Amino acid sequence: MATIIKTEDGSNSIQSAQFEATYHSIHGAIQETQTVFIEAALKHKATTQNELSILEIGFGTGLNAFMTYLEALKLELQIHYTGVEAYPISEAIAKQLNYAELLNAQDKEQQFLNMHAQTNEWLECAPNFKFYKQVGRFEDITAQNQFDIIYYDAFAPSVQPELWETTILTQMYQALKPKGVLTTYCAKGVFKRRLKEIGFDIEAIPGPIGKREMTRATKK
Repeated sequence: MATIIKTEDGSNSIQSAQFEATYHSIHGAIQETQTVFIEAALKHKATTQNELSILEIGFGTGLNAFMTYLEALKLELQIHYTGVEAYPISEAIAKQLNYAELLNAQDKEQQFLNMHAQTNEWLECAPNFKFYKQVGRFEDITAQNQFDIIYYDAFAPSVQPELWETTILTQMYQALKPKGVLTTYCAKGVFKRRLKEIGFDIEAIPGPIGKREMTRATKK
């Protein structure tokens, strides 16, 4: 069962009864996505290339994908976006999320809802933004040198520790192209040590409101 909650920046999130966790920071869903994924990953890579392939681990509410879509339109980026989610939310829940209103993108709300409605096939949200929602487990990803960016937005290590172990992080490393980046809100020492052991270069950068640091990892 999922319950809609309001975060401190006015944007909605979801409280998961199954995992006893929220999908976003209580300090603000939109501000967290803007800091962790749009600024630290998308805009970071867009300084050197305008064609990007993105993998999102934990599609969840679709906020990361929707904000990336809006940014792609603004910056004229060519993006292929794959969101992976084992437990998709219902379209009824998606309709209760207020992202289009708060982002002044009411005319794009139908595309947001389409992202939730369509699974396991490509959706053209715009000529420069292709979207694919893959329903399945993160552990089953077998991509090799395919993505420029990974948004690692799984539930926290305290909730799903298996998603922060060396095995799955190695799969993420293999899925990235050389010089590809992975960003996440997590800055735990053991997590960063695992990334280094796999072969990532690690940066501890300022986190969203409520978190002193976050992590950006670059494939050598």
